[in-house]
Amino acid sequence: MKLRFAGTRGEIEPRTDRHKLHTALLVIHNRKKVMIDFGRDWAGRYNEVKPHAIVVTHAHPDHVFGLVQGVPCPVYATEYVWRDIADYPIEKRVNIKIREPFTVCGIEFEAFMLDHSTRCPAVSYRITAGNRAIHYAPDVVYIHDRAQALENVKIYIGDGATMQRSFVRKRNGNLIGHTPVKTQLGWCEKEGVPKAIITHCGTEIVTGDEQDITRKLNEWGAERGVGVRLAYDNMEVIVR
Repeated sequence: MKLRFAGTRGEIEPRTDRHKLHTALLVIHNRKKVMIDFGRDWAGRYNEVKPHAIVVTHAHPDHVFGLVQGVPCPVYATEYVWRDIADYPIEKRVNIKIREPFTVCGIEFEAFMLDHSTRCPAVSYRITAGNRAIHYAPDVVYIHDRAQALENVKIYIGDGATMQRSFVRKRNGNLIGHTPVKTQLGWCEKEGVPKAIITHCGTEIVTGDEQDITRKLNEWGAERGVGVRLAYDNMEVIVR
C-alpha cells in the first residue's frame, strides 16, 4: 500500500508550497487509487489525480466542496454526508455505515464515529490492504471505539490543526473542534501504534518554522515511543 498526501492544508487562509491544497489522501494499491476527501481546493482538479473512487470523512467545505460539480467515479460516504450534499450531481453514490467494513478497489475501509462537529458528523477510517492497516483521522476530537480502531495499526494519520493548545470546546453538551497533536501521540502510545504522520495542518504549522516543529514532534514522539513526521503536499509513504 502506498500513500500520497495530495493535500495537507486545513480550512485556513495561509498556504505555502508545502501546504497548498486542502487535505486529501490517496491510498494506492495494485495500481488502483482511492482518494479520501475532495475539498474546495480540488474543485475542477479531478483529472489531475483521476482516482478510481472517493471516500469522504465529513461534509465540511475543505472535505467535500470539490464535489459540487460532480465527479465521474463512485463516491462513498455516510448518510450524514449525503444529507448535506444531496443536491450535488453525483451519480454513483454509495452509502456506508459505521463499523461495517466495505471494500473499494481491493482496499478495506471501516468507518469509526468521531467527536468533531455536530453540524457535520465526521468519521475516521481504518484502512487495510494486504496485511497492513493504517488509521486516518484528519479532523478529530475523540475516536469512538479507539482501541479497535487502532489495533495493530502500522501508521496513525492525524489532525494537525493545533500542536499543543487545545481547540476543543463544547456546544450543546457535545465536544467539537480539534485535539492537539501532542494528545494524539499519547493515543498512539497507549494503543501501541509505532508511527504517526500529521496532516490537515493548521496555521501554527503552515506559517511556523518547519525545523522547530519537526524538532518538537520528534521530542514528543521519543517520549512516547512513536516515530512521527509532518506530511506535506505530494509526500509519498510506503506502508510496510
